[in-house]
Amino acid sequence: MNLETSLPLPGSARCPGPSTRDIILADGQEVPPALVAEAYTFAGDADIPYDRYTSPQFMAREFERMWARTWQWACREEHIPDAGDYITYDIGPFSILIVRGDDRAIRAYRNACLHRGTQLKRSDTSGHASELRCPFHGWSWTLHGQLSNLPCRWDFPHVSDDEFRLPQVKVETWGGFVFVNLDPQARPLADQLGPLAEHFTGRWDLADRRIALHLQKELPTNWKAAQEAFLEAYHVYETHAQGLATAGDANAQYDLFSDHVTRFVHTIGTPSPHYTQVQTQQEIYDKMRVEPGVPLPEGRTARSFAAEKLRARISAQTGVPLDAYSDSEMLDSIEYHLFPNMCLFPGVSLPMIYRFRPIGSDPSRCLFDLVFLRLVPQGTPLDHPPEPVRLGVDQSYTQAPGMDPGLGAVYDQDTDNLAMQYRGFQGSAKRGQTLGHYQEARIRQFHQTLDHYLAQD
Repeated sequence: MNLETSLPLPGSARCPGPSTRDIILADGQEVPPALVAEAYTFAGDADIPYDRYTSPQFMAREFERMWARTWQWACREEHIPDAGDYITYDIGPFSILIVRGDDRAIRAYRNACLHRGTQLKRSDTSGHASELRCPFHGWSWTLHGQLSNLPCRWDFPHVSDDEFRLPQVKVETWGGFVFVNLDPQARPLADQLGPLAEHFTGRWDLADRRIALHLQKELPTNWKAAQEAFLEAYHVYETHAQGLATAGDANAQYDLFSDHVTRFVHTIGTPSPHYTQVQTQQEIYDKMRVEPGVPLPEGRTARSFAAEKLRARISAQTGVPLDAYSDSEMLDSIEYHLFPNMCLFPGVSLPMIYRFRPIGSDPSRCLFDLVFLRLVPQGTPLDHPPEPVRLGVDQSYTQAPGMDPGLGAVYDQDTDNLAMQYRGFQGSAKRGQTLGHYQEARIRQFHQTLDHYLAQD
């Protein structure tokens, strides 16, 4: 007997019991093929060094070689529905000004006057303008980027209109999102989206949604560590122990679809494999808090009845028929990650979008954008979304107007770990984090893709 051939392959181990795919197929409903697709390849198990999170030099390389060369979600199209609408997007040292022209085209520019460098529009602002005018000396450009006013032009014979057009930044749209890329030689957005574009079609098309709530919170950690806290369900066992009675965690599915696109799916309405207490379906349903106390019809599962109730409730709220959506799409946590910093949920009751960005050049600070997208009837015109609600480092998500208190408490649990983790990065005798082969595979994939960018000249 060859011992080596009898050992399980690295990364092949799975939690005993039904998998996420098993649970979804057992619902007995038609689901989008993408939902039950599987894609995993073992990619090693070396530690991830903590210096990647704490080193200013490492962050500087990220800005130079990754942030300046990747497509990033900057805003939604509803942020700039009308001609003259603008919004700024900042990432580290870079500031980008995105405008809607009177020809309806969306353009993006480096947010800096070509005279003496002053920002044309202040960071983290949006508004409406008929021209792009520098607040320092009044140099102005049209929405198309043409120099239109140069006070005391007689003193600038060396300035030509052609040479002083505003430098454009590449811009593309997908799913109602506006993406920008600072690299003039960037490949099309479709190359980075890869399988994401194929999966998010039909009823998963996020262009058919609008922002219902936008929260921004500063987190006291590196942007990568903050993001990684949301790329696995392994933490549910300890961080969200109250959810073990109704949420799959150890049997979640993890997929690595491409260098830039990964996913996890974990079920709601089924207990965790860690939860050993016997429960009736009625007890599970009551703990899901969809409509506690309502008797479960005979023969129904908590999962199917909760999905039915949510279909009726959300359809009435949005005016969108939801009969075609499976129980999984109504209930489950289905989270895609698009490198470098965006998470997208195509589900109905968990309709979130995440974005994680460094704040300035400090490795220990980042901004977490949490956006909820509501379904809208097809043909709904674009309109300006609600302004972001900004939360300080020490504020609770439960304090945000419009935030569900129960869900806010869950996000507090997620983010409350991060300061302690960052302090651990700095003082640990062991100088790297050790990841699981399967449940934390998305984190490893992320770092490998990041390394690919950092290795480029």
